[in-house]
Parts: sequence; C-alpha cells; structure tokens
Amino acid sequence: MVGQKIGIVIYEGVQALDVAGPVDVFAEANGYIGTEVRYETMLIAANRTPVRASNNMQMAADLSFSEATGGFDMLFVAGGPALPEAPPDPVLTEWLREAPWHASNYGSICTGAFALGHAGFLDDKRATTHWQNAAKLAKRFPKAHVEPDSIYVRDGRLVTSAGVTAGIDLALALVGERHGPAVALAVAKRLVVVAQRQGGQSQFSPYLTALADPSSPVACIKDHVMAHIGSRHTLQSLASVAGMSTRNFSRHFVRETGITPHEFVERARIDAARMLLEGSDRPLKTVAHDCGFGTAERMRIVFGERLGVTPA
Repeated sequence: MVGQKIGIVIYEGVQALDVAGPVDVFAEANGYIGTEVRYETMLIAANRTPVRASNNMQMAADLSFSEATGGFDMLFVAGGPALPEAPPDPVLTEWLREAPWHASNYGSICTGAFALGHAGFLDDKRATTHWQNAAKLAKRFPKAHVEPDSIYVRDGRLVTSAGVTAGIDLALALVGERHGPAVALAVAKRLVVVAQRQGGQSQFSPYLTALADPSSPVACIKDHVMAHIGSRHTLQSLASVAGMSTRNFSRHFVRETGITPHEFVERARIDAARMLLEGSDRPLKTVAHDCGFGTAERMRIVFGERLGVTPA
C-alpha cells in the first residue's frame, strides 16, 4: 500500500469542527500505522486566500481547486451552518462535478451533503446529514434517499455523515476499515471520544428536542412519557393525559412533531436504554424492564431494527 491522500473542501463560513475533527483522527492514526501508509490531509478551497469559519477561526487551503487535480483516496466537503439555506456556489458545484472521479471515495461531513446534492451526487443514493436539516435535504433533493437517523451512511464510494462531531465517527470508521478496529479504538482513546458510534446508531434524541411551546399538549405528553418511561403507553392513555380524543391527539402530535406517538415512545425508550447501557453496569434485562421493553430479547430486536447494533 502507498500513502493515503485525504482532501477536505473548505469555504467561507465552514464549520470548523467539521474540518478539525476528521483531520485530527487521521493525524492521530499516523502514530499507529506504518510510514508507507500514513495519511496526508490537505484542505482545498477555490483559492488559497484564507477563509473564516463560522466560529471566526481563520483557515488557509493547502490547494486551490485548480491545483487539486486528483489522486485522493478520500475527498470530503465539510459542512457549514449556512449551506442548507444558501443557493449553490457555482464555482464549488462546477469543481465538485469532476472531483469525485479523481478520488477513491468521496462524500460529506454534516451539511456538506447539500453541496454534493447541488452537484448531483445524491440522486438515487443513500445519504445523511445533521438531523435538524435532514428533512430539508430530502425536500431539496427528492431523488436522494435521506436517512435522518444515522450517524454516517456509506453507499458505494459515497460516504456521508451526520452533524458536526459525527465527522469524527466517520473518520474513525474509515480508519477502522483500512487498518482494523484496534487502531480505530486506539485513536478514539487518544482523542478521548466515545469509541466510534456505529453508522446505524441514532443521531436523534427525544431528550434534545424542544418544542416551541413548552405548555402545549404535545410537550405535556413528552414530559409524561420520559417521566414514566417504563410504563405502558397506548394511544388512548396518551390522549387521555393530553385531554384530547385519540383521533385529534394523533393528528395533532404528528403535525407538531413529524412522527407518531408510538414512534416517539419507542425512540424515547431507546434513548433511555442507551444512556443506562453506556453509563451504568445494570444487566440487560433490568435496563429492558426499566425502559419499558419488557424483555431483553424485545430490546435486542428493537435495537437491531432501529440502530443496527445490539444493546451489548
């Protein structure tokens, strides 16, 4: 094998951690692999004029678009807070349309998926982005198969990641693919991060989602479910708590949240179980019972379907 060339596209307003996270993963990996396969990471921009990240940090490209002519093992577009709303950058879009053919793998970190979409690389492909922008990505690029609940997604040569720190998970996964899980784990420990969340693991958390009106019936139901996560919740019981008919409650909940009450309850159970599994030494059957799954087997089935990993 020969050295591995990584290119990350930056621009005015890029998210600094979308760039720094993967760069540090590849840099740390160099301490555990042979010199002949070391990663060489380069920042690429329209020109070499320094750009300001969204946090006002200044970055300078190693290569301009005209200089980045190929030979990359991996080529990614970093995300930026403005990308979901911004019109396509014609210079970036034109360069991207040719760039993937000069790389073994290509993709995006966080909202960089929007730049790929404008270049036509999401059509008929599975992809992900920050959960807050997933619906917008699917609407803007209807031919894409957006997976809003995944940390990262690989579809052939295309690899996309969820929001911000998920770029670290993506980089760890790529290191693990090339050099084995032991190297990826060693890098994760060096960076003091969770040892690589799996690609299918949920990036969505009911506990992190706030409603515009905290006094609304839906907010009341969310609080009720989270406070009684181990209890049985039916559409009828939840409607009763909200003081609404089952039909009106169901329609109102979907309209306000975009998911059904059953979907929310299951997601909340998964999230509660994940926190207990990661932060305690409780047996699986105890976690399953306390989080409302009933049995460890039922929890295993739900985790497999939702997250693509087992509770263990």
